[in-house]
Parts: sequence; C-alpha cells; structure tokens
Amino acid sequence: MGKVYLTGAGPGDIELLTLKAYRTIQKADVIVYDRLANPEILKEAKDGCEFVYVGKADSHHSLPQDEINELLHQLALKHEIVVRLKGGDPLVFGRGGEEALHLKANGIKFEFIPGITSAIAVPEYAGIPVTHRGVTVSFRVVTGHEAPNKKHSQIHWENFKTDDTIVFLMGLHNLDKITKKLIDIGKPKDFPIAVISKGTTPEEKTVIGTLEDIWQKAKDLPTPALIVVGEVVKLKEDLSWFEK
Repeated sequence: MGKVYLTGAGPGDIELLTLKAYRTIQKADVIVYDRLANPEILKEAKDGCEFVYVGKADSHHSLPQDEINELLHQLALKHEIVVRLKGGDPLVFGRGGEEALHLKANGIKFEFIPGITSAIAVPEYAGIPVTHRGVTVSFRVVTGHEAPNKKHSQIHWENFKTDDTIVFLMGLHNLDKITKKLIDIGKPKDFPIAVISKGTTPEEKTVIGTLEDIWQKAKDLPTPALIVVGEVVKLKEDLSWFEK
C-alpha cells in the first residue's frame, strides 16, 4: 500500500513549482493531473511513470469528483508513490480536502504539498499587489464558479461591502453576474477591476476596466482567467513587469 501526495503545481510558470513538489514528482510511480497543471511538469517524472488525466472544464469533466477520489484510493493500493497534481494549491478550491478525506476513510496515507496559489501569483505577475500600504490591508479570495446544482449560494455578497481587495477564481463566465452583484451591494460603478487571462504564462493578458464596463472588455478572453477587484488595480500602470 502506497501514499498519495496531494501536490500543488503552482499557477502556470513551471519555475514556480516548489522544490518539494519537484522532488516528489521525480519519484512518483503514477501522476494524476488536472487541466490547470502545466503539462511541462510531467517531463520531470522518471521513466516508466504512469500518467492519468482527470481534468475538468466548464462543460466537460473527464471524471466526476467521487470517481477521482476512488481512483486515488485504487492507485495507492498498487503503487508506492502516487502524486495528485493540481494547478495552484491543492486546498484553494482544489478539492484536495475531499480527496484526503476519502483516502483517510479507506486507510490510505496522504500528504499535502502546498503550491503557490494563483490568487496571489497571477495578480503579482500582472503588477497588481493584493495588499499595498496606504491602499489595502486585506484581501478576500472567492470562487467565481459555484456548483450549478446548488440550491443556495454560499457566497455572502453583503460581506464584501468593505473588502479592500477581492480575488475571484474561475469566474470569467460569471463576470457579468459578479459585477452586477458588487454594484448591487454598493460598490461604485467606476470601481477598478482587472481580468487576467493565462496568468504567469507567455500568453498572459490583462484587461483593466470598471465594474460597469469590464464585461464587454474582457468577456472574450481565454480561460483560465482570474478577476481582481479593488484600488490596487490602479498600481498596475507602474508595477507591470511580466507582460512587458
């Protein structure tokens, strides 16, 4: 019986992979990877390593989550080192907790290997700090894509009224709804917002706008995309470095 390493692949740039993740990947017998993990990482695996793709897109999941959970269980019964490779961090909307609970219930050992979350790294590559002295002292990270079968949203929009910076992950297709919600709770229509597509990769592109006009400006950007709301967006003009 083996062990499952729930591993963060970082936000896209392969050089943002942690040293611990890199070393574990080199020893892996099988790697179960998702759509947002940079496929270049797989080249670092040893000869004979098995690869299993379980990526999820908006309209297509290669495997439902409960089947992924059981897949990890079964692989751990056959292999010594199983790496579950996830884009960003395994516990920031990565379903790593659910997978770990399933493994624990079946007597399988597991370990979390943190990854650099896109919630911080992607704005940083775009020249947008999520905190900045004199501008903001806090930030909130929110899913921009709740499960469509939920009867009630778990997002408490009223709590966002006084937030300094808000980062929405996986929210491009709901951008229009997100901006309308923020305006409804009292955010000014001209409040600054940025949408960053394919952050930390050579295809990175950032669109800047306001809550009122960003939907029209950014709706055709390719995914994955991240949304940043707050006065810190204005700092991009001076702090942009990667896209240059």
